[in-house]
Amino acid sequence: MYMRETGNAAGPVLLLIHGGGVAGWMWDAQIDHFGPRYRVLVPDLPGHGHSHDMAFTTSAAVVAELAAYLGQLPAGTDVTVAGFSLGAQLALELAASHPEVVTRVVITSALTQGIPLPSLSHWLVRLTAPLARQTWFAKLQAKSLYIPDDLLDDYIRTSKTLPAESLIALTRANAEFRTPSAWRRFPGAVLLLAGAKEPRALREGMRQLDHDHSKSELIVHEHAGHGLPLQYPEWFNARVEGWIRANPA
Repeated sequence: MYMRETGNAAGPVLLLIHGGGVAGWMWDAQIDHFGPRYRVLVPDLPGHGHSHDMAFTTSAAVVAELAAYLGQLPAGTDVTVAGFSLGAQLALELAASHPEVVTRVVITSALTQGIPLPSLSHWLVRLTAPLARQTWFAKLQAKSLYIPDDLLDDYIRTSKTLPAESLIALTRANAEFRTPSAWRRFPGAVLLLAGAKEPRALREGMRQLDHDHSKSELIVHEHAGHGLPLQYPEWFNARVEGWIRANPA
């Protein structure tokens, strides 16, 4: 899996995990903000961006690879893991299953209650996947995902290179995700971020995450939809940085 390393090599680590259908470029505003003070790690998940030639199989496989990467860091390294949407599910699972490599975690807009997945859904995804490679369709999708104009070309390129099999696998992984039982036992601090205009099931799941963890803080942006880091990057950056400073290792 491709991993971009940037920022302050001597600073604490910030791992940013993107959502499905985009790539590491979605975090450009965060890289600019946190780079002077943090060592920023930004993967392109399998099937996406620089990792488009790698198949996305399961969330567990991705989490295992991320854990192995973080496990190579010196013992005691301060590591904040932040994820959005599918990336938030991965961040949650990473923190729950490998707490030894995660100091604190930021979960943004994670679907945790699961949704019914029709048996024919993978055929529907396969049939509609070619649309994602059409520029006109990608532009329509970009608006619904709050992709800013300066990242539109990146989104179109990512859409055109995302294999149908990976799209099917990540769609299933996202829909079937359930909060792991070990989540309650994660010893670090937890920041939960969501938009008030996101689907009810997602918001309810985020509230349940907050209820289940003793060191969590939930903040809901009253105007945001499903795209908080892209829709309101300055707000997102300020909340995350302030929270990290308030929760030292």
